[in-house]
Amino acid sequence: MDQDPDMHAPAPEPAPWEIVLPEEGATEDLGAFLADFLLPGDLVALSGGLGGGKTTLARAMIRELAGDPDLEVPSPTFTLVQPYAARDGRGIVHADLYRLRGPDELIELGFDELTETAITLVEWPEQLPPRDGPVLTVDLSLRPEFGEGSRFARIDGSGGMRDRIARARAVRHLLVRTGWDLAERRLMQGDASSRAYERLTQGDGTSAVLMISPPRPDGPPVRDGKPYSAVVKLAESVHAFVALDRGLRALGFSAPRIYGEDLDAGLLLLEDLGSEPVVEAGAPRPERYAEATRLLAKLHATELPAVLPVAEGIEHRLPAYDGEALLFEVELMPEWYAPAIRGVSLAPEARAEFLDLWAAALQGAVPARPTWTLRDYHSPNLIWLPNREGLERVGLIDFQDAVLGHPAYDVASLLQDARVDASAEFELRLLGLYARERRLREPGFDVQAFATAYALLAAQRATKILGIFARLDKRDGKPGYLAHLPRIEGYLARNLEHPALADLRAWHERHMPGLLAAGA
Repeated sequence: MDQDPDMHAPAPEPAPWEIVLPEEGATEDLGAFLADFLLPGDLVALSGGLGGGKTTLARAMIRELAGDPDLEVPSPTFTLVQPYAARDGRGIVHADLYRLRGPDELIELGFDELTETAITLVEWPEQLPPRDGPVLTVDLSLRPEFGEGSRFARIDGSGGMRDRIARARAVRHLLVRTGWDLAERRLMQGDASSRAYERLTQGDGTSAVLMISPPRPDGPPVRDGKPYSAVVKLAESVHAFVALDRGLRALGFSAPRIYGEDLDAGLLLLEDLGSEPVVEAGAPRPERYAEATRLLAKLHATELPAVLPVAEGIEHRLPAYDGEALLFEVELMPEWYAPAIRGVSLAPEARAEFLDLWAAALQGAVPARPTWTLRDYHSPNLIWLPNREGLERVGLIDFQDAVLGHPAYDVASLLQDARVDASAEFELRLLGLYARERRLREPGFDVQAFATAYALLAAQRATKILGIFARLDKRDGKPGYLAHLPRIEGYLARNLEHPALADLRAWHERHMPGLLAAGA
């Protein structure tokens, strides 16, 4: 949920890819490889002379997309256009425009309508009018100097396609290196960030998870010359995940083992911890939440380093979750939630007062001893591992944005989960469990100070999430997150009852009473 909301500056595009194809089987292998990263709306422009291998390559791509190695794929030289169906229901269009008499003929064929949402492979693409969107270009030529029957392919692209090619090549190299190149790959459901995940399954049923998280270039400056990710302390590469993963495993926690990595490309091959949730029917499983709470108590009672090794000669320093970051995050509510959800346009004076009140309140949440704050410690990122013992039954999968912060933040993240219905009584019971566990490990643990910090940081987190979810709907076209707003509004209203937040509650009563009413 702590994703960067800003568009990033474009990184330099990779160079075109040039490859020798010594025989027809290599051309077919290339087709299967290229098919793996194509999306609806993509155009594949296949150029080259007669006999260069365009139809061989197209046939291999179509068979891979259709999931049928024996599919009959004739050359569309005379029909001009031939449609197919991919195994997942996507449309495929194969066109040969060598005999095209003019652009009017494309109109008669309904080419634009056929290809709008399909993966389109075009031989002799020179006949096409200019086209927007992602384009993969493959130029094939016979090159006997490399051996009889050899071909030479120059692969390039536009509309973001070069980055896709480079990423696909890096993935392929990683999977070959780790022995997972023959595994079946299936896209997993993503989160609100730009990361992607695939589940890989070998023929014997063993599985792993491929994490695809390319390095993120800096976005535009948003505060004091710094991009959003720097202000709110978001990780910009997989280095942070690797460092925290190994740090957590060294403490005996069940973070996934790393089977292979390409740090530069942002690729990790990880142990598959499965998908057994800590919730059931949208409600907490008490035993599982209790173990997740005990895990935090153990983590927070441990003296933890601020710098962790990533690889030889590479270290990751956890940033401080400081006042600048916490205040910037609460600004998301007046900026997005207030106008989009409540229809409230706040005057500059009201917004300034809001931030001043938050700045004062957060003084009560400055940690005496900062700890690792995993930041997204909630149900979607906790996997139950019934075959393990004790705290090792809690699997941890999302911690790349970890910071040094107050221990109360992750406790609030767990007990005030945006997606889970939990009563105030259940929350209080687990807070008591956390306090007892901390006192067992640290007899001097200050429960009262922790309770105040918990209310403050739980309110900060709810305020931030209201803004994020409103932004995901309004700006990013993801309305599904709005379903969670009533629950988060309830959390915020509950937290604002704490005496340390009295001034902020009064501000809401004056400027946004609808939120408190909704959360009542």
